[in-house]
Amino acid sequence: MVSMETIKTDSAVRLHDMSSRQIASMVLILGALTAFSAISIDMYLPAFPQIARDLKVSLGTVQLSIAAFLFGSAAGQIFYGPLADRYGRRRPLLCGLALYVVSAVGCASVHTGQGLLFWRVVMALGGGAGMVISRAIVRDLYNTTEAARMFSLLMLIMGAAPILAPIAGGQLLLITGWRGIFVFLGIFGLISLIAAAVGLPESLPKEKRVQHSFARINAVYWQLLCNRRYVCYSITLGCIAGINFAYISGAPHLFIELHGVSPQHFGLYFCVNACGLIGASQVNRKLLRHTSAENILNVALTVNVLSALLLTAAVITGIGGFTVQAPLIFVCLSMTGLLYPNVTALTLAPFDKAIGSASALLGTIQYILGASAGAFVGILHNGTAVPMAATMAVCGVVGWSVVVVFLRHNSPQSSMYSPGL
Repeated sequence: MVSMETIKTDSAVRLHDMSSRQIASMVLILGALTAFSAISIDMYLPAFPQIARDLKVSLGTVQLSIAAFLFGSAAGQIFYGPLADRYGRRRPLLCGLALYVVSAVGCASVHTGQGLLFWRVVMALGGGAGMVISRAIVRDLYNTTEAARMFSLLMLIMGAAPILAPIAGGQLLLITGWRGIFVFLGIFGLISLIAAAVGLPESLPKEKRVQHSFARINAVYWQLLCNRRYVCYSITLGCIAGINFAYISGAPHLFIELHGVSPQHFGLYFCVNACGLIGASQVNRKLLRHTSAENILNVALTVNVLSALLLTAAVITGIGGFTVQAPLIFVCLSMTGLLYPNVTALTLAPFDKAIGSASALLGTIQYILGASAGAFVGILHNGTAVPMAATMAVCGVVGWSVVVVFLRHNSPQSSMYSPGL
């Protein structure tokens, strides 16, 4: 059992020390932490026009607040890893959540577009702690296969955010206005902070914490970037994120403008695709009882890239129209539900030390590549769905290539670290 005294003294615990109720509570908290990015992006999307009118700025300025958040997420995660490896998981996490709460209040209080962009970056810096440290905690407690199953379970919670957040944001917009949405995000952050402080024990023992200088921290990141296996899996995860961000960026144009789907029904299509991703992530948990994460990854990557290529061909030729394109999008996105948990687990599997740093760099690469893919869809916009489909296909091909071509004939490295690191 985990006593409050154990939590207060920051002593690390293992799974066998925890009751089933405490493990369930931990899973819910970790799921909430992994959902910070999705809920922070999706909930205020319906409020864009109102924010632009209220702040007297262009809609483009408000749209930049998404880029500001993604940039802050990519930049912020790189710092939390070393902090989590040096001071344990709890303290950096609680500090990050506190910063998130403060920044949500800042967003709700702004009166200029520049102020909104500033506080969105700060919000990402705070929320990044949850994304990095939740992955590190899972890796602390589970082996590769069990970690992949846990990441699949967390996706069940995280995957609900893209479904519920826009709906909740639209309802809050009717009741409180756009500022109320950020107040709600602040309350969500505060509840998560309290829950983590009370129900999330330290998972990294003091004897396993690293005490490195900043120069040594930079050396750790350099070692990670020189690890072929780590870099290939990280690029693959970034490509998977790129598929999702490209879809999010291009879907409104494809569904609403090109195929005449009403804004109300668009939400239903968005929901169906999100459910496909969630469902696949739960199928992954069952598959892992009978086969390895590597085997699932190879099949899912192949199906993913084939569906993306077929989608591009369908969009360019127009063959089959919407009745062909919609199912291909569903298959492509559903495969990411198999890819996210397995790639994440395989990326972090070899590391017994500096897991926080490995998780942080992984998140940074994921967000940089994912955000770049989403940006390309906007930059290449030509009134068709080709930029979206082609970007998804390119991401799929690159993700498949780095695993199948560069890693298939290379045995995994058990660890890249020397005993003294």
